[in-house]
Amino acid sequence: MARPGFWDNQETARPVVSKISALKTLIEPVIEIEKMALDTEELFGMALSENDEQALLEIEKDLPALEKKCDQIELAGTLSGPDDMRSCFLSIHAGAGGTESCDWASMLLRMYTRYFQRNKYSYEEMDITPGEEAGLRSITLKVSGPFAFGKISCETGVHRLVRISPFDANKRRHTSFAAVDVMPEYDEDIDIEVDEKDLRVDYYRASGAGGQHVNKTSSAVRITHLPSGIVAQCQNDRSQHRNKAEAMKMLKSKLYMIEQQKRDAEVAKLYGAKGEIAWGSQIRSYVLQPYQLVKDHRTDFQTGNVDAVLDGDIEDFIESYLQFRAEKKHKQK
Repeated sequence: MARPGFWDNQETARPVVSKISALKTLIEPVIEIEKMALDTEELFGMALSENDEQALLEIEKDLPALEKKCDQIELAGTLSGPDDMRSCFLSIHAGAGGTESCDWASMLLRMYTRYFQRNKYSYEEMDITPGEEAGLRSITLKVSGPFAFGKISCETGVHRLVRISPFDANKRRHTSFAAVDVMPEYDEDIDIEVDEKDLRVDYYRASGAGGQHVNKTSSAVRITHLPSGIVAQCQNDRSQHRNKAEAMKMLKSKLYMIEQQKRDAEVAKLYGAKGEIAWGSQIRSYVLQPYQLVKDHRTDFQTGNVDAVLDGDIEDFIESYLQFRAEKKHKQK
């Protein structure tokens, strides 16, 4: 980074800076915990030599925190996939349930943006389709930060909500579904060829609120890859050219990931885990009524603190899935 001319080309500099930042998130905790362990060892020796029972009790009280940090470092070591360091695109799609599911999609959006804020990930809206009465039909965010794809990809799948409906005058219990899809952001030079003849490009006016300028011109772009039917769209910028470039990047990422699926069974399972956005295909249930519980059906990890989870406290779910995935991979060897 200190090399003369490094910052002259922002496009080539950014991936390097991101990689360095990601590596720092692995190295710095190891240095910190090594120092903590040495300090604890020194204090323990002093407490023993002076027969200081109070100091020994304090050390014993601090050990679980040290152990938890070790576990977190061990989990971080599982993020060794070729794409785990990359930024990513997170999409939320409302499923079966109409207005209920659109509202649930907006609740999930809040949950994830709160998680991003807590963990210092940056994010920007790429595309949004509001629900007819409330909430969101779909939204796509670009998320940047150390190991963004590696961690957030753990959320890929169908999420189920059970609650007393705020839209039902009779206060009946409803079940809603929304799907979360996560794919890595690849560089411009990824090895994927797209024939212009296979693309249909549509320009339209943005459908979201998105600022005063965004709805006035047909700057939003939708690109359809005709052979596969894959669609990518972007409306976050007033520039039609920049929206097209971002949509093209998303499309290439999707096509590249599909190619990877053919070669990599693990990625295929991850990407294909979403399935149908309806009953029986959920990875996690959020129950607000008649009791309060959030349960991940892949790992069986659960908590009764629903409010905290919906406020972005999902790190334990991500860590439990990383552990589950690592153990499963180890058994397959």
